[in-house]
Amino acid sequence: MRHATHLSALLALGLLSQSPAVLANNLVFCSEGSPAGFDTAQYTTATDNDAAEPIYNRLVEFERGGTAVHPALASRWDVSDDGLRYTFHLREGVKFHSNKIFTPTRDFNADDVLFTFNRMLDKGHPFRQAYPTEFPYFISMGLDKNIARVEKADPLTVVFTLNTVDAAFIQNLAMSFASILSAEYAGQLLASGRPSDINQQPIGTGPFVFQRYQKDSQIRYKGNKAYWAPDQVKLDNLVFSINVDPSVRIQKLRRNECQVTLHPRPADLPALKADSKLQVLQQPGFNLGYIAYNTQHPPFDRLEVRQAMDMAVNKKAIIQAVYQDSGQLAVNAMPPTQWSYDESLKDAPYNPEKAKQLLQQAGVKPGTEVTLWAMPVQRPYNPNAKLMAEMLQSDWNKLGFKVRIVSYEWGEYIKRMKSGEHDIALIGWTGDNGDPDNWLGTLYSCDAIGSNNYSLWCDPQYDSLVKQAKQVTDQAQRSALYQQAQQRLKQQVPITPVAHSTVNQPLSVKVSQFKVSPFGRNDFSGVSVD
Repeated sequence: MRHATHLSALLALGLLSQSPAVLANNLVFCSEGSPAGFDTAQYTTATDNDAAEPIYNRLVEFERGGTAVHPALASRWDVSDDGLRYTFHLREGVKFHSNKIFTPTRDFNADDVLFTFNRMLDKGHPFRQAYPTEFPYFISMGLDKNIARVEKADPLTVVFTLNTVDAAFIQNLAMSFASILSAEYAGQLLASGRPSDINQQPIGTGPFVFQRYQKDSQIRYKGNKAYWAPDQVKLDNLVFSINVDPSVRIQKLRRNECQVTLHPRPADLPALKADSKLQVLQQPGFNLGYIAYNTQHPPFDRLEVRQAMDMAVNKKAIIQAVYQDSGQLAVNAMPPTQWSYDESLKDAPYNPEKAKQLLQQAGVKPGTEVTLWAMPVQRPYNPNAKLMAEMLQSDWNKLGFKVRIVSYEWGEYIKRMKSGEHDIALIGWTGDNGDPDNWLGTLYSCDAIGSNNYSLWCDPQYDSLVKQAKQVTDQAQRSALYQQAQQRLKQQVPITPVAHSTVNQPLSVKVSQFKVSPFGRNDFSGVSVD
């Protein structure tokens, strides 16, 4: 019956036409949300990045399951002695995908790299004029200010010139926002008046070719038979089956209607581990779940109010109820597995009575109404935001606040937070590149307001430390500056760190070579189904 269920599920997804013999070459991934689009430079969430990951390559990429960077569309690169010029030597013979409206007439070359980065750099770029969009990651890391120019030395050589040294530059280029687009496809879309199709009908060089997307239902891809690294394409078809409810994802996994899923509820783990047809891969989480206070909304523009909120958070109770056996208490703005982590930092003691006194001294009136935003999706850094919000609501109501819990669909949630509509929000982060700047710069710097800085906090002293740290290459010097920055952030309380969590990834025992990413990505290159 299980085999029949699998057959009917694949038929429903359109993966089978005639023979069951093709079963072994297909994989269904039970994902947790609908992407806003596939133009990765526009987005920062794991849902968006996962959906785009099969389609694209970057100049350099992280090894599967690790943090080391290796060549991809660039076969090698050189760095000048002063650290300001990066010369990328591009791979020959790489083919772009085709779709119903586009067939490439040439291979990947330097023009595609120039288009990809100049669109982000130049606000007057013709494609950006025709299809206005923002590039939050690129801007939050200050790359729009630091990349002086991108030039083509010859068809297979590109030179990036920086204004100042950026010790994390290569790691940054391995991230999703730097996925290389086709300049030829963009030109065709521009000429036909359809530039937004770059987001909904994506063309890349990656291991899978985009087929179609039905919001809240599924995304379909097919294996790229012309991929430049053919040993990494072992699936004929890849399907993302979108299921917001974690219990539905687990049911589908058990029925073999999908072979990989993510973000199981902690309570489901014992049964999953006991199922002989499943495996649960585990990895220490390179993540942080935290509370962001909107420092531009009174009364959270006042330090003593943020201190009061922070010391009234019962972290131990939250971790026991929300994370169960998968959570570790967090005191810092990044995880302890990140180099430069300051182990000397301590939390203010849990003290609701002192919190009340601070609020009285600050003149906060009893009955003050505030909104607490709760994520609508599960993440390793927060497996149950609704429950966490309810616990915080209870704690903060006792301080005299009238706390109202708010939520939206995930894309809308992120969009509204970026514009600062919230008072307090539950959010989190899984590191993207293994560098401290990906936490301390990307999440809390002045440049990150309007993208990933959900506290809308801009502190000149903190910002100066983070900028200095990026501009030196000696790791000990960088660590010293980052630790000063961590101390300043802890003192100013724009956030309350809550927990780091272990990542648990359930999948069928039939799946081979799936690697759990430290960055929370779900990558299906090199993966097969036995």
